[in-house]
Amino acid sequence: MTDKIEKLNCILLIDDDEATNFYHKIILEEEGIDVYIQSVKSAKEGLDFLLSKGVYEDCPNPGIIFLDLNMPGMSGWDFLEEYNVLSKDIHDRAVVSILTTSENPDDRERAASIPIVKDFVQKPLTPKAFWKVANENFILN
Repeated sequence: MTDKIEKLNCILLIDDDEATNFYHKIILEEEGIDVYIQSVKSAKEGLDFLLSKGVYEDCPNPGIIFLDLNMPGMSGWDFLEEYNVLSKDIHDRAVVSILTTSENPDDRERAASIPIVKDFVQKPLTPKAFWKVANENFILN
């Protein structure tokens, strides 16, 4: 069993659909959690957010990354390959949860074979799905 991460400070939403990011942000805000919520529209922007200390220096480091799989350009799978080679420090403070419309069992199986992926959630994000990821991976008051 993995140790829980101390505190959830930030949630990163990575989805190419702006309306989906907006909706998921509202869902999270309605849960009354005191965290920074950052949404980006591409896997590349997500990686940039994780690596940047200049542009986003006022933002806390993401604890949960909700990642869409099917995006143009760099897909969620491509993101996971790049994320996997990032520093241990980034991996130690964040968990990745796939958030997708895909019902393909091959996608679920592939995600389960990647150790950095902690969950596979069907869109849209629900409060129940969020709390499952949060409670399993973070110390929440």
